[in-house]
Amino acid sequence: MLLVAAIFLAAGFWAYRSYKGRQPVLPGTAPKAEAPRTAPSAPGTTSKGPAKSAPEVSESKNVEPPQFSPRAGEVLDFAANVTKLNSTVANLTVKVAEHREFDGKSAWHLQAFAHTENPYRMVFELDDQFDSYSEALNLHSLQYEMHLSERGQKAETIERMVSSSKDPAPPGAAAARVVAGTRDPIGMLMYLRGVDWTKTTEVRSPVFDGHKLYDVRAALAAKDQKVSVTAGKFTTTKIEIHVLDNGTEMKDAHFLLYIAEGQDRLPVLMEAVLPVATARVELTKVH
Repeated sequence: MLLVAAIFLAAGFWAYRSYKGRQPVLPGTAPKAEAPRTAPSAPGTTSKGPAKSAPEVSESKNVEPPQFSPRAGEVLDFAANVTKLNSTVANLTVKVAEHREFDGKSAWHLQAFAHTENPYRMVFELDDQFDSYSEALNLHSLQYEMHLSERGQKAETIERMVSSSKDPAPPGAAAARVVAGTRDPIGMLMYLRGVDWTKTTEVRSPVFDGHKLYDVRAALAAKDQKVSVTAGKFTTTKIEIHVLDNGTEMKDAHFLLYIAEGQDRLPVLMEAVLPVATARVELTKVH
């Protein structure tokens, strides 16, 4: 599962769940989303349930409205490796497929593709695709899809984000009942690109990874960081990502995201420090 950790560290929670041994979703057994009472509470709301409630999730701390918008047709290629192996374990592609109407709202269709490379493919064959439909203005998730092919097992899950128990799931999809303002992993990555880190020190957001709802905190760690990757040399802003599960931070995984300064705000490097190794995902090409 370390391979999956290396690929999906961008949003942080992916890596942690994989490291803990996430099992592929088998056809007909799509997991149920966390109920709102066990999810982090949205601002100004209360949660019913156990006395020990999750902390309130705020959209941000002193954050300016996003000044960045994804570019339709943008394709970002990444190479994932584990430091001890000293070779590319897998390739990841993040794509801005299109700007379109979705469920009556203006939305971005975002995609991520992951494929293991030889010789590691013989050990762990992985060909996964993830689709995000996120609101254009704030990148709140409308629908998140996982089309998985891992070790010969194929699975498909389509989760429509609903914040009310009265909203039914559409035909062919499950209802992920989440708090308002929830993002999915790809939408969260795009959202972090849009934050003006010259005016903001921290943002917070509930994030649903297709299995569970988390509270994700992204904090400014350093500015003007020089980073050299296959795609070139960049001056970046270093962001530290913290993932909380029911109010408790996951301590055995540490995540860093480096966003290039400039108009495109490219995510040029992502790192995950796990107890067994350090995973590194670097930008190789921009289309």
